Amino acid sequence: MPNIEMTRGNLAKGMLRVSLPLVASNVLQVLFNMSDIAVVGQFAGASALGSVGSTTILVGLFTGFLMGLGSGVNARAALHLGAGRQREVRETVHTAALLCLLMGMALLVLGLAFCMPLLRLLRTKEELIAGAAVYFRIYMLGMPAAAIYNFGNAIYSAAGDTRKPLAFLTLAGALNVGLNLFFVIVLHMDVAGVALASTLSQYLCALLILVSLSRRKDCCGLSRKYLHLNRDKARSILSLGIPSGFQHAIFAIANLFIQSAVNSFDAVMVEGNSAAANADALVYDVMAAFYTGCASFIGQNLGAGRKKRILRSYWWGIGLSFGVAAVMGVVLMLLGRPFLLIFTKEPAVLDAGLQRLNIMSLSYAVSAFMDCTISACRGLGKSLVPTVLVILGSCVFRVIWVYTVFAWFRTIQSLYLLYVFSWVITGAAEMLYFRKIYRETTRNLPDL
Repeated sequence: MPNIEMTRGNLAKGMLRVSLPLVASNVLQVLFNMSDIAVVGQFAGASALGSVGSTTILVGLFTGFLMGLGSGVNARAALHLGAGRQREVRETVHTAALLCLLMGMALLVLGLAFCMPLLRLLRTKEELIAGAAVYFRIYMLGMPAAAIYNFGNAIYSAAGDTRKPLAFLTLAGALNVGLNLFFVIVLHMDVAGVALASTLSQYLCALLILVSLSRRKDCCGLSRKYLHLNRDKARSILSLGIPSGFQHAIFAIANLFIQSAVNSFDAVMVEGNSAAANADALVYDVMAAFYTGCASFIGQNLGAGRKKRILRSYWWGIGLSFGVAAVMGVVLMLLGRPFLLIFTKEPAVLDAGLQRLNIMSLSYAVSAFMDCTISACRGLGKSLVPTVLVILGSCVFRVIWVYTVFAWFRTIQSLYLLYVFSWVITGAAEMLYFRKIYRETTRNLPDL
């Protein structure tokens, strides 16, 4: 597939052509973990389901950091591509490859070293903690591969080619599901089996994307002779990627407090929450595809000096992500019980999961105003202030909510409502900041 032209032509059509393969790609990534939970829930019982579900936030803590780093790679590569600076693109690609690999290895070491302290911090149930530790440690072995995939996906997205990463992830996803069933049903490995299946699948995906990039002959291709760290490019990537990565990580840290509050209820509520939380990842990652598309379009059009197209890309990104989340939310509200039956057949667990699903399904779309605006700011080369705003408006606010509103009411509903309130507050602040930096950044650009 040829790269999609982002600086001219029909904007809505172009953004959909970039974003829809990303939607499928992101959904497949969610299915890695979702298939783990579904297989253990159906074939290994509620205890195994709770063990795997107890690690969801920790997995998000580490993989979210890599996704944030990838967004920095995407924004810088898109900027140079839009400006036609091929040397800058080549240096960005090769520097990013090394940075992402090093970061993946560092996260592997941290995950293995702090597995039990983090699970204790979450107040993981004693009957679940052993299984949770096994799953998390094996899953962490795949961090270097996840880092490479996020790097490659960022480069392809910046260039307007989102189908290749999708094809690779489809193959890896099929392997993941097949290995899940084999390890759990045939070898009776329960949580260890599903974790190993995910890790092996991640390495297949990373291998495929490395081979593909090494075969490219343009400035986005990988070549051993260019593989070195460029100090300026590394600083440029990290200036966007590190704040973005910390934003994802801090979200996960704030969610540790939420998980700890969930764990204050009985094991049935924990298991129901684990099952329903799969909807969060599914909806968020579909929306994230439009955020990535928005940032890529803004970055390329900034490089090309097309002022009006930058703003139109932003509003299309918000509109598309809001719309798809609203539709998915309604579907989940109507089909909540069949969705939860994928993960468990126990009536009490189903009822507990529906308590989360009924509130969250009406809340997801609101997050578009916050998250898409953050991605748009990165497309304009700004990451630090949006990260500070999201830390204050969502992360700090959520912790305060847990120790005030939730502590007062002590109901699961009062806990789940903190999401939509935090999104409204943070979204408003992020949009005001975007308005300011858009005017400053495009002041000298032609009105195109």
